[in-house]
Amino acid sequence: MKKVTFIEAITEALAEEMERDERVFLIGEDIGAYGGVFKATKGLYEKFGPMRVIDSPISEAFIAGGSVGAALMGMRAVPEIQFADFITPAMDQIIQQAAKLRYRSGGSYKVPIVFRVCCGGGIGGGLYHSQSNEAWFVDQPGLKVLFPSTPYDAKGLLKAAIRDENPVIYFEHKKLYRSIKQDIPEEDYTVPIGKAEVRTKGENVTIITYGLMVHYSLEASEKLSKEGISVEVIDLRTLLPLDKETILESVKKTGKAVVVHEANKTGGVGAEISAIIAEEAFEYLDAPIARVAGPDVPAIPFAPPMEDFFMVNPEKIANAVRKITAY
Repeated sequence: MKKVTFIEAITEALAEEMERDERVFLIGEDIGAYGGVFKATKGLYEKFGPMRVIDSPISEAFIAGGSVGAALMGMRAVPEIQFADFITPAMDQIIQQAAKLRYRSGGSYKVPIVFRVCCGGGIGGGLYHSQSNEAWFVDQPGLKVLFPSTPYDAKGLLKAAIRDENPVIYFEHKKLYRSIKQDIPEEDYTVPIGKAEVRTKGENVTIITYGLMVHYSLEASEKLSKEGISVEVIDLRTLLPLDKETILESVKKTGKAVVVHEANKTGGVGAEISAIIAEEAFEYLDAPIARVAGPDVPAIPFAPPMEDFFMVNPEKIANAVRKITAY
């Protein structure tokens, strides 16, 4: 075992998969000699060369479109979208091409691409460097959407995604990059796509969440345990496909559910999870389903007090749990 940061786990996964499979290549803005704006590709340009670690023009449409073409010709592309906020120019290639070509061709074509998308607020990035737009992709059949919360999962899920035959949107919360460390195995491993993880077991309330919010939820659950409230925290890890079995099993046990995510509340991933619980576990509920999410404003403000107001935090999560516990 060795202790690594979240960003180091990603770099290791990329290096190991490039060594394992010569078809794997990286493409993105500043990912070559510079090593990426967050240094996720540090050292890979020197190790694998400019034909496999490709510095692209500042064009997300080109990055995504070129990756689709390469994947159709048998390559395994891992493009980096430097900030989730700038993924919109690539939406046509992702949604209309990557997500649909395998279905459209009756399985004749495969589109093995992993779009690494750097996302999330709480770092003072302002309007165009802080968005969490995972909900845009969760309602698109043909894609898989991943959102790890730990270095172990970051590495294992990325390796599994690169080996998958389908296009994957792989979200990385920027605030996790260097804020957490974890022991991970030195030997090769993967984490199964589509399987949630119960981070802490509880009896009174289920929190369902992902990404940075897993850590905030665990912090809230620790505080609540001192108040006699036993919280079960589920880390989804995969948003598409959702692990409904783990969600429903937990909610049926506790009778109460709080869904937590950083992105805007309306139309967010939490809305779909709430609908699933209401449709398939309604008779087990002892209180309304609660959602803790970002407010419905166009983007995260730059001013620190306003950003703090926008962001979900452990206290907001704890208050939601207290409210439905007292219902």
